[in-house]
Amino acid sequence: QVQLVESGGGLVQAGGSLRLSCVASGRAFSSRAMGWFRQAPGKEREFVAAIAWNGSPQDYSYAVHGRFTIARDNAKNTVYLQMNSLGPEDTAVYYCAARNSPTTSIRADEYSYWGQGTQVTASS
Repeated sequence: QVQLVESGGGLVQAGGSLRLSCVASGRAFSSRAMGWFRQAPGKEREFVAAIAWNGSPQDYSYAVHGRFTIARDNAKNTVYLQMNSLGPEDTAVYYCAARNSPTTSIRADEYSYWGQGTQVTASS
């Protein structure tokens, strides 16, 4: 079993930055691919970024590519999402997720464990 706890969300002005963290407890963090997803009000959950067990490769959605960076520290059982140039379109609840696999996926149904989410709001 894996528990995931996200932090770092908040309110930021358009153009600002935030860094999300996700701390994992449980088994075999360093052998799991990790992902970030988001869900805006009235919309389906969507893929944001993913990172393989050893930090490479990394995958990004078209919407965030070039603005967001995913990273991990296996010694700390933590995955990060650095978000720059935030805009109102990035406003959503952001979820951390873990796979039972070392390789990345953009599909939410291929992740077995989920955090409770952290709210990110970017005001115009």
